Amino acid sequence: MTLQLNYTHAWAFGIGLFIGLALLFSALRSHWKTARELRRFKKMLNDKMDLESKQQSELTKDRDRLKGENENLRLQVARLNDRQDNRANRELEIYARAEKQMNISAPGFAPAWEIAKANALSSLTEEEKGNSFPQRIFRKLVGGNNAVALPAEAASKAQSTNHTQAESAA
Repeated sequence: MTLQLNYTHAWAFGIGLFIGLALLFSALRSHWKTARELRRFKKMLNDKMDLESKQQSELTKDRDRLKGENENLRLQVARLNDRQDNRANRELEIYARAEKQMNISAPGFAPAWEIAKANALSSLTEEEKGNSFPQRIFRKLVGGNNAVALPAEAASKAQSTNHTQAESAA
């Protein structure tokens, strides 16, 4: 058996070579495109990580600064609480809170009064430490002042409002 290459075999070889080279070129082009896209993604990821690290360092600096400010404010509140007039206001606040709690639960006055006073003192201390932020914000938005209105003051305000309404109706 002898191999003979004729004109038909040459055409088949040429067509197969052309198709193979076309597929090779297409595969290389796809590879280059994928490699280029991968480089672009790596660059984007690197840029994103750089930005996030900068933001993280800024957040850390801000957190440290705010911690320092918080400590300074806590010390300032403690220093202001040591003043005589502020001590009197603080005692008034403690008694007002204790009285409010006593109105809620008053079966035995003396022990309940002491418990209420201790609870008011501990809640006020927690607020001064900054642990009761929502309550402070709520009081600033609604009340505007730091002292709790005593029942006698609330009753006199209600009477004056009723009196004013009665005069305007007449």
